[in-house]
Amino acid sequence: MRRRTLGRTGIQVGEIGMGCEGFVGKSYEQVKEFVDFMEENGVNCIDLYAPNPEMRDSLGRALQGRREKFVLQAHLCTIWKDGQYKRTRNLAEVREGFGDQLRRLGTDRVEIGMIHYVDSMADWEEVREGGVMAYGLELKKAGTIGCIGLSSHNPEVSLEAVKSGLIDVLMFSVNPCYDLQPANEDVEQLWAEKNYEKPLVNMDPQRQELYETCQRLGVGITVMKAFGGGDLLSEELSPAGKALTAYQCLHYALTRPAVACVMSGARTMENLRESVAYENAAESERNYAAALAALPKISWHGHCMYCGHCAPCPKGIDVASVTKFLNLAKAQGEVPETVREHYAVLEHKAGECVACGACEKRCPFGVPAVENMRRAAEVFGA
Repeated sequence: MRRRTLGRTGIQVGEIGMGCEGFVGKSYEQVKEFVDFMEENGVNCIDLYAPNPEMRDSLGRALQGRREKFVLQAHLCTIWKDGQYKRTRNLAEVREGFGDQLRRLGTDRVEIGMIHYVDSMADWEEVREGGVMAYGLELKKAGTIGCIGLSSHNPEVSLEAVKSGLIDVLMFSVNPCYDLQPANEDVEQLWAEKNYEKPLVNMDPQRQELYETCQRLGVGITVMKAFGGGDLLSEELSPAGKALTAYQCLHYALTRPAVACVMSGARTMENLRESVAYENAAESERNYAAALAALPKISWHGHCMYCGHCAPCPKGIDVASVTKFLNLAKAQGEVPETVREHYAVLEHKAGECVACGACEKRCPFGVPAVENMRRAAEVFGA
């Protein structure tokens, strides 16, 4: 399993993580089977939004003796009440729910304390100005959580949270269909059929800005909904009008700026095995570019998807990386230090481009790569 650094936290996570859906409703023996497989295959990051007490108990038992091998992304503000999940901003309930989580998991700390499900600006203001963020900061100072995260489906809210400097990790819904949709406080709009009735062109600019801002500020992204709840894997259900494969969805998410880990919503061992098999899949199996370019309802014409089809460059330039750094600088209106340093270590710079156009001939999306190299050479001075 390839490891990635989760933004400025320094935490090392496997590219494939595990969502807690796979543990809910299963016996301890079944949960242990999952955890055994995860340990053997380097799946070390576990998202724990579900407050189901039986699930927490079983997972806690399964982690005994190997807790240090896993990164727990445990959610604040999710509680179990009257036999079902509830989201809360009531501080007394938040404290009680998090304490219960630690006890049932058999640990005194978690690596990521994730403020749960903030999809409206009003809710973000309540979290930031009310007691929830203060409680998160208190836990971080005490070492009970290693860093503060926030989960959201709304890029507008997420941008505000990221720019505030208060969060270190963002859990966000990333897939080729959701990336076309503008910000909305109603999460249902992400998969509403009516929003895909007319052809859609290019990524929503606010989502693009979100990913680039996270990269620039060192906020690591853990991904949810990479498969759109499974819809993207079904030709009948996919809002794109054509099915994608699990490998293509995973590779798309993992090539977005700032993304460190994709949470596999594996409900069966076979689901988890398939996601983990991505690590050894051939490039041709991961390749999403040709599939996206052929989708009947969607077009990314002129938009760099960082897919790498532009390679190889006869001068050795990593065209996709140069384009990514150029976009990060353009989004900021200047060259941030981190972007400048990442560009500086590239073996070959944009200024070496001879405008042969080989990259443009291979690009499925019609990106003006030669012009991008010219602009990058101007921006970075080499």
